[in-house]
Amino acid sequence: MHRRFVISLALGSLATAAFARSPEPELSQLTVYKSPSCGCCSAWVDHLLSAGLSAEAIDVNHYELQAVKVRMAIAPELSSCHTAILDGYFIEGHVPADDIKRLIAERPDALGLTVPGMPIGSPGMEMGEEREPFDTLLVLKDGSTEIFAQHA
Repeated sequence: MHRRFVISLALGSLATAAFARSPEPELSQLTVYKSPSCGCCSAWVDHLLSAGLSAEAIDVNHYELQAVKVRMAIAPELSSCHTAILDGYFIEGHVPADDIKRLIAERPDALGLTVPGMPIGSPGMEMGEEREPFDTLLVLKDGSTEIFAQHA
């Protein structure tokens, strides 16, 4: 009887330890608003998926896309060809998946991330070996920006 009690106690402790481990937080699904004819936007979504992120692409016309940008308070000088929304943040343009993962892990008090324009070599804008250095900017709630990540 005593031996069964000890074994039960040991198994119970192992089960408790297994449940006590906190799993990595799951990332929500990105909702990507893009033009149906934009190949680089589709390539960026493919980049997200291959990096293990979940994304749903929604094809919209130019006016609908602009309305999303206005709703998310994305200044024209910070814009690009597509806009994604994730957990209340916007992700504007060709932001690398690792920057998005870092944003969600750190959860800064900000509006979102942007890679303004369409830099050659950014995810979705690959052109062979050609690369332009670019920055991922964190857009703060007052509209100002700071460098979140630099990419060579």
